[in-house]
Formats: sequence, structure tokens, C-alpha cells
Amino acid sequence: MANAKIAVVVAILALLQVSSIAVARRQGKAGPSLRGGDGGGIPAVMTVNGFQKGEEGGPSECDGAFHSDSEHLVALSTRWYANGHRCHKKIRVTSTRNGRSVEATVIDECDSRHGCKDNVVDASKAVWEALELNTNVGEVPVTWSDA
Repeated sequence: MANAKIAVVVAILALLQVSSIAVARRQGKAGPSLRGGDGGGIPAVMTVNGFQKGEEGGPSECDGAFHSDSEHLVALSTRWYANGHRCHKKIRVTSTRNGRSVEATVIDECDSRHGCKDNVVDASKAVWEALELNTNVGEVPVTWSDA
């Protein structure tokens, strides 16, 4: 009798564990994506970057090409760039100043080993404009998450 009760309790606990994992995955709180614990995203500093030929850096790390600054594009700090695993994937960038959000495509690395801070979303002018932020400010607080 005691063994049967223990077996029932163990079965119930196992079902609760499985269902909580399934709920977390549906809500985006589990799995390989990088998300903020409260759904608000990962805190970062957004800087301005030019992705066209003749601007700050060279061609994109993701595809070796230059891209138009009129596209919603970002370079992520080395840790977040994840050895190119986020190449051509969308992220959601949200301004902590005005709450506006935009989706942007990761096309480059902001190399934290060579001058880029470890918490940077380096964004095209188009991202700044979509968030209604002034590029002359240079750095603004944002959050980001996988889209």
C-alpha cells in the first residue's frame, strides 16, 4: 500500500515537471534562444554602425558583403554573436526610453576582443529611425531578444 502511494506521488511529480517544461517552451523561456527572464529582453547599449562600403568597418562577418544602412541591420557583441550562430537571424530591439520595438537582422559581429564592449547592439541608421531615436546621441539603452 505504501509503495503504491509513493508510486502515485512520483508519477504526479513527473507529470508536473513535464508540463512545466512544455509551458516554459511555449512561452519562450526555455531552449537555445537568448531571452530576458521577464520577457523584456537582454539589457544592452545600442550604438550606430554603418554597413555600407567605405563606412566604419569592412564587409559583414556573416556573408562577406556590404549592406545598405536603410535596412534594419545589427552587429552583436562577440558573446551574443555566438560564433555566427545568429547570422541572418532576426532579433527584436526595444528602446528603454520610449518602448518602441523593431526587428533587425544580425549580419555582423561587434568584436569584443578588439574594442567593442561586451553588451553592444551596433545598429544601422534605419534601426535608430524605426525606434525614433537620434543617431547623434551615439549610445542609448535598449533591450533585445531573439525574434
